[in-house]
Amino acid sequence: MKNKLFAVLFLLSSVPLFAQVTPEWMRYPSISPDGNTIAFTYKGDIYSVPANGGEATRLTFHTGQDYMPVWSPDGKTIAFASERYGNFDIYKMDAKGGAATRLTFHSADEEPYTFSSDGKEVYFKAHRQDLATHRQYPTSRQAELYAVPVTGGRVDQVFTVPAEYVQVNKAGNTLLYHDNKGYEDQWRKHHQSAIARDIWSYDVKSGKHTKLTEFYGEDRNPVFSPDEKWMYYLSEESGTFNVWKAELSDPSNKTQLTDFDLHPVRFLSEENGTLAFGYHGELFTMKDGSEPTKVKVTIRTQDVANSDEVVSVNGGVSEMAVSPDGKEIAFISRGEVFVTSVDGSLTKRITETAEPERFLSFTPDGKALIYAGERDAKWSIYKAEIVRDEEPFFYASTLIKETPVIENKMDNYLPKVSPDGKKLAFVEDRRTLKVMDLESKKSVTLLTPNELFHMSDGDKNFVWSPDSKWLLMDYGKLLNNSDIILLDVSGKEPMKTLVPSGYYDYNPKWVNGGKQMIWFSNRDGLKSYATSGSFQSDVYSMFFTKDAWDKFNMSEEDYKLMKELEKAAEEKKKDAEDEKDKEKEEKKSEDLTFDWDGMSDRVAKLTIHSSRLGDAVLNKDADKLYYLSRFEEGYDLWMTDLRTKDTKKAISLGARSGSLMWDDKMENLYLLSGGRISKVDPDGGSQKPVKISSEMTVDSDAERAYMFDHVWLRTSKIFYEPTFHGIDWTLMRKEYQPKVAHIGNGYEFAELLSEMLGELNVSHAGGRFNASMPNGDATASLGVFMDYDHKGDGIKIVEVIDGGPLDKAAFDIKPGMIIQKIDGQVVSANEDVAVYLNRKAGKYTLLEITDSKGKNAQQITMKPITMGEENGLLYDRFVKINEAEVAEKSKGRLGYVHIPGMSDGPYRDIYEDMLGKYYDKEAIVVDTRFNGGGDLVADLAMFFTGERFLTYATEDKVVGGEPTSRWTKPVIGLFNESMYSDGHCYASGYTDLDLGTSIGMPVPGTCSFAGWEGLPNGGVWGVVPVSAKNKAGEWLENNETKPDIILKNMPGVIDFGTDQQLDRAIKEMLKELDER
Repeated sequence: MKNKLFAVLFLLSSVPLFAQVTPEWMRYPSISPDGNTIAFTYKGDIYSVPANGGEATRLTFHTGQDYMPVWSPDGKTIAFASERYGNFDIYKMDAKGGAATRLTFHSADEEPYTFSSDGKEVYFKAHRQDLATHRQYPTSRQAELYAVPVTGGRVDQVFTVPAEYVQVNKAGNTLLYHDNKGYEDQWRKHHQSAIARDIWSYDVKSGKHTKLTEFYGEDRNPVFSPDEKWMYYLSEESGTFNVWKAELSDPSNKTQLTDFDLHPVRFLSEENGTLAFGYHGELFTMKDGSEPTKVKVTIRTQDVANSDEVVSVNGGVSEMAVSPDGKEIAFISRGEVFVTSVDGSLTKRITETAEPERFLSFTPDGKALIYAGERDAKWSIYKAEIVRDEEPFFYASTLIKETPVIENKMDNYLPKVSPDGKKLAFVEDRRTLKVMDLESKKSVTLLTPNELFHMSDGDKNFVWSPDSKWLLMDYGKLLNNSDIILLDVSGKEPMKTLVPSGYYDYNPKWVNGGKQMIWFSNRDGLKSYATSGSFQSDVYSMFFTKDAWDKFNMSEEDYKLMKELEKAAEEKKKDAEDEKDKEKEEKKSEDLTFDWDGMSDRVAKLTIHSSRLGDAVLNKDADKLYYLSRFEEGYDLWMTDLRTKDTKKAISLGARSGSLMWDDKMENLYLLSGGRISKVDPDGGSQKPVKISSEMTVDSDAERAYMFDHVWLRTSKIFYEPTFHGIDWTLMRKEYQPKVAHIGNGYEFAELLSEMLGELNVSHAGGRFNASMPNGDATASLGVFMDYDHKGDGIKIVEVIDGGPLDKAAFDIKPGMIIQKIDGQVVSANEDVAVYLNRKAGKYTLLEITDSKGKNAQQITMKPITMGEENGLLYDRFVKINEAEVAEKSKGRLGYVHIPGMSDGPYRDIYEDMLGKYYDKEAIVVDTRFNGGGDLVADLAMFFTGERFLTYATEDKVVGGEPTSRWTKPVIGLFNESMYSDGHCYASGYTDLDLGTSIGMPVPGTCSFAGWEGLPNGGVWGVVPVSAKNKAGEWLENNETKPDIILKNMPGVIDFGTDQQLDRAIKEMLKELDER
């Protein structure tokens, strides 16, 4: 008996232990052709489960994200998308499991939708390249539909207009799909506007696209009924996504089949009379006419990789603080607090939390660290101290005690201890500035939400005066400018605006013992032509006392004499006093004095050249300025002698950003740049890295739990509209938080965030994630349009793109020629063309090209370009084609400009064109379709509202007039559904100001500010902190702007060379001119 028991125990110990779980975030379900099995994605892998429930079988085992499984007609094969080479490609595998075979090789992300009716091809979407005839704006956000053989081989384009969730009937002659009109997060809910998806059918033989649904909100994800006379689809017509049914011959004959009301139904599929779909991470099936049935699923599996990982900490520093004695540097890396010796020989980790710490500093006595941590769904302020008296340094300590300084129901962060160590300034709930007495714990409120607004955590900047009685702060009273203010920390005196400016004044610092301040301002620097563009700044100083001002203005000779006299007096004083009394006097800080009369005139610009500034400090004698300045490439460290104005580059850095910090005695200067700390000697031109070496454990599960709490919390604090658009935001936390434990990677977490934030029905919201893979695939471009109808080997050229790598005087490449070989390899008809172009951008590449008959071969050496570079050339081509059409059809009377985004570059382009080559035109077609936003609406509104009031002339010739920099003739605007953010602000302003006639499609209500923020896992997320109102005082979020003439560019028309909206704009503008 004992031997038998031992044998059983031995057998159990030799079998891996698999955890059994009930999954709560299953996505992308797809039912098999016989209706018996559902494939789905869970934690980044593909599983299958019986349609009536049971234990799921894991089909893929890979660290990359696998998702969106689709079945072949015979049920033997599953195609899916997988991210294994830095992007999502199409793979296939046996439906029972086994090795996966890669079918596509392009570096664009691809998604499979279905197999062809005969099972020989997989239909998928990707942004590879539009047809040469397609007239729509070139954008990666609108993909084309392709087919790849299941055996692998040449990819064929089915059609070039955007189509998603495509399904094919049994005969293979009809496709159903939903459209994609432009950018909006696909998981957004309750949305009704022109950009909402509609369902279409496509007749393969005739090439005709027919719109099937008319609901103004979302209709998507169509599938054929078993008899193919009906379609099932998902619609929000009832308020949230449910399953609907519509007759294909009469789509207005429709019926709602499910009645879910809190969350959306997702991922509809149908086979053999059974519908399968997902709802809030769970699987359901149903028969037409019956109620949905939840599929009970269990999974026995183990993780592909550990959730926790030990990582080295030798960089990635986001903040630093130098100890008062100059012997230690505290810093934050990967959200944790560390302290290192100044030589970097020893480094100690202080905090060990899944949540991040920020806003780090030493207390004035150097015995404690102060920082904020976002724990338990709120920011609190903490203090870390060394426990053992025998250990004077943090970096060599063994025991650290952390205690809360401020921990309550509100968010409290940005702690800054006064120089005397008695007070703590901090921000409460992001929009209230307070000062607390550390002994009595009593607080004084200095600024409230009536004075402050919030865009991102930590966006307030204030600094203590040396005497601990004042705060300097850059005060953003509006989005477009910032003042420098002075605050009495007792709260008794009102806020004093030291620099009231219409410019952007920021980053104030006390210098010279509190006798003056320095700050940055863009008042004299070069600015973008657009008011919202980039700018250059200078370092300025205001002198609080007349004595400091007088000393600053001394000649070099007088200043040297003064220093010699001070030195002699100091030596005499030293002889007369005891050293102990001297130390006491040094520690005593005198109250600052302010000579208020004439203070606003005691201002000097310290820099001799404007530039982009990173940070600046003065030396101890306040006669040298050290600053981080950027002119063309990165930031470098510069220095200016304030007496002689001699200026030079002290240290070349080429940094993307940086900050400077003195030790307490102002003897050693430290630089934080590129995530690394170094000690710099500007006068000697040297830089010595502070080499840090430590390690920490990163637990991805705990990190995701924190990130979820952070996103929910911050949204609850900053969302622009107090009712959350009628959504119970507390309930959403309760609904989505349990799902976090069922997330496997960054892609799924971003999707979960998008689902939760999507409940708010707001633009600029959701999660984003892209994994970084060193040496991942990167498809290059040859700069040609290829002929998809060409079936033989090689790439047949339809068009050579102007400005591309084959558009050279030395080459004679013409349409119809065939690229037969690339670097000696035959471009096989049985291979994805992308295989031959991987990672070739910018590298010398040998092409063998023949004529259309395969004769007259020639070899040329060229350098392919990136897909991004190709897209830039395609945009130029798009503009030139439209310019030519407008010129031809108007017989030279009209000009054409396109504004792709709201920034300085596009503004300069239209300024150049409209006041240059189109100056003599009678009117302009202003095309803002697919404008992605930015901040240019005010500039455009002013530019297009010019009214001539003066004419300059001689007896024989008009030589000018006023206004000189505004357009004073008619314009006609082109709008569409994919104008976003400031693109919508412009459409609203264009309409409200009656700038001209507008044509196209309504512009969705997205005129809001983005609140995007990075996450510790490398992802980003966002929600709207500030929105806009129109002239009538109405919120523009979810309030679309309709053009005067509504006209859609129809699929089947625009892709074959006709831009219906542009054609109508030309006719309407000419008609308007002729009627004047």
